[in-house]
Amino acid sequence: MPHIFTTRVYYEDTDLAGIVYYANYLKFIERARTEFVREMGIDQVALRDEAGIVFAVHKVEAEYLAPARFQDDLTVETRIDNVSGARLVLGQDVLRGDELLFRSTVTLVVLTAAGRPTRLPADIRRRLT
Repeated sequence: MPHIFTTRVYYEDTDLAGIVYYANYLKFIERARTEFVREMGIDQVALRDEAGIVFAVHKVEAEYLAPARFQDDLTVETRIDNVSGARLVLGQDVLRGDELLFRSTVTLVVLTAAGRPTRLPADIRRRLT
């Protein structure tokens, strides 16, 4: 079952034509991922401070299907597609009602504070699977 995050399109999110500027979809899905991880019971600040690890975006595949517009109410659905030793692959869709506007696949990696790849702690992997 996907995690659901809702947001509204504000004027600052749009371009001159009144449609959402393409890069702002990345902001919408980033906010949704933050809430998703928090609701999974993972405190990213504590993870960084206590375990010395962080999540970082390694790759984003994005498909823009239809424009969102000023004052639209949007839903971001986040689902886990794959969890491995040091990677987490999420599918994230942005919808207006039932209409799919944006589809993405986001690959996150786990890094040490020094920026080196490391394995996802077993307790967190269990929460995600």
